[in-house]
Amino acid sequence: MILESIRLKNFRAFKDAVMQHIPNFCIVVGANGTGKSTIFSIFDFLKNAMASNVNVALSKLGGSRGFVEVRSRNAAGPIEIELKFRKDKESPLATYFLQINELNGRAFVEREILKYRRGSKGQPWFFLDFSNGQGKAVTNEESIFKGDFKEADLDRSEQTLKSNDILAIKGLAQFSNFPIVAALGNMIENWHVSDFHIDRARHEQDAGYAEHLSREGENLSLVLQFLYNNHRNVFDGILKVMSHRVPGVSDVEAKTTEEGRVLLKFKDGTFEDPFLARYVSDGTIKMLTYLVLLNDPSPHPLLCVEEPENQLYPSLLEELAEEFRSYARKGGQVMVSTHSPDFLNAAELDEVFWLVKKNGYTEIHRASEDEQIRKYMEDGDKMGYLWKQGLFQGVNP
Repeated sequence: MILESIRLKNFRAFKDAVMQHIPNFCIVVGANGTGKSTIFSIFDFLKNAMASNVNVALSKLGGSRGFVEVRSRNAAGPIEIELKFRKDKESPLATYFLQINELNGRAFVEREILKYRRGSKGQPWFFLDFSNGQGKAVTNEESIFKGDFKEADLDRSEQTLKSNDILAIKGLAQFSNFPIVAALGNMIENWHVSDFHIDRARHEQDAGYAEHLSREGENLSLVLQFLYNNHRNVFDGILKVMSHRVPGVSDVEAKTTEEGRVLLKFKDGTFEDPFLARYVSDGTIKMLTYLVLLNDPSPHPLLCVEEPENQLYPSLLEELAEEFRSYARKGGQVMVSTHSPDFLNAAELDEVFWLVKKNGYTEIHRASEDEQIRKYMEDGDKMGYLWKQGLFQGVNP
């Protein structure tokens, strides 16, 4: 999956904003309160809505007054989310549009659309079009690229959902005859937002099984154990990078005790005995966590990471940015929010967006569309230095 744009209307700080031409590695900067975390919360919201319904998803964002709290302050009308994406590089552009409104204190899906663009001209083909729990979905989608296919050949079937607050893509994503819906559903269900807490990763973990890092990283020892037992080449590669990034660390072990607890132990080549994670620096734990996350044998289609620079030595940040970029080259998109000029110095011109609040609402700007920033970068300057010098209009670092 390749996510190309996000448009938000009446969603928290974003009264009407669009992020277009999203690269595989995307960096978002901005002052506190401009909405960096809100962009990531969109993915959490859709994931929760897929797992349950929009009322539950809204309550997780806005509490008991979910819809009212999530809708932009002083705004009227529905909340709108629009994603443009491709199933793969060869596929046409698809658009998913979700419109949520409220009636008598309860949110419902006012409109939900999934459509394909037919080249650069012509009206799009609607593959899914639902309003208030009822609509139509194309059932022969897999045939549209075979021969001289016309819109009249589309086989649309009437569908009725159990409730008008359920996403239509939730059920249809389970069936093979809805491949584009299935691809979108897979992206939503498997994208990952990393809100890593070092203290959670240090704690002893009950013995168990985990293939992927959790949101807060408390299962780090279990994932390392899984990699050691099932993907030894990946595990060894992580240790090799660790020994380069963190001098002295020669080995990491996930050890199960007799009581059924899993401990992380680190070996310093200078000493004979290993030491427990509780005695390791914050930066060492965080670097290990990101290396595990970025070397996942089954990478997430979209990975979102907030402020990875915390607890890391500044000289490591450019190398970490390259690790994120390498992950993106392997097929998984990465979105990172940061306040660090050192991290930003590793950015390329088309990778950076910045957020600015005007009249209470957030605007999204792209560095490559700013003539002054583009010229400085062409002359060999670095993005972090430009940010510190105040060249990102409206942002005060």
